[in-house]
Formats: sequence, structure tokens, C-alpha cells
Amino acid sequence: MAERGKLITVMGDEDTVTRFLLGGIGELNKNCHPNFLVMEKDTTIHEIEDTFWQFLNQDDIGIILINQYIAEMVRQALDAHQHSIPTVLETPSKEHPYDATKDSILRRARGMFTAEDLH
Repeated sequence: MAERGKLITVMGDEDTVTRFLLGGIGELNKNCHPNFLVMEKDTTIHEIEDTFWQFLNQDDIGIILINQYIAEMVRQALDAHQHSIPTVLETPSKEHPYDATKDSILRRARGMFTAEDLH
């Protein structure tokens, strides 16, 4: 079993997940559950949210990468996660470009600083 914060998970379209799996991040936990979710046409919002919560509650997960368009589907769950580990990073996908105004981490960071702090 990996130590806390050692694994990266990915939730995304087939192209995104395949790239990360080819990069070597694929793992199965002791219950044979993978550390990735491929978003398909028939994947439900319930499945996405359940998988997200499962990843949040695994002690060996350090980073959750999620395509931003999928993050939008479960935004309430992402916004409810307030801990630094696992870190949730929103990524672009082939069909959906990244929009910084939707990114939950950037929105939180903006709330931490005033305009004067950035000069």
C-alpha cells in the first residue's frame, strides 16, 4: 500500500486518461479499484460524484486531476472539498478548453489576496 499522498488519480475523457495511463499512473487499490475514471457517453453524474468522493477518502491519493468540463458537472462536491490533500486540479480536455474563471483553486486563491497584495 502506498503512503498517504503518493498516488495521482485522473478523471477525464478517454484521451486524457489514456495519456496519463501511458505515463505510468495506473494503479489498483487493495480492493482492485482503479485510480482513474474514463468519462463515457453513458457515465452518470452520480457515478462521477461517487468516484470523486471515493478518491477523496482514499489515504493513498495525493492529487486528483479532473477535466474541467467534468468538474463543472460536480462543482458542489469540488467546492465542498476544503483540504489541501488530496489536491484537486482542473485540466483542459481535447474538446473543452480550460477556463480559469471556473477553476475552484484559482477562485479560492483570489479570495486570499487583495489587489494591493499582488503589486
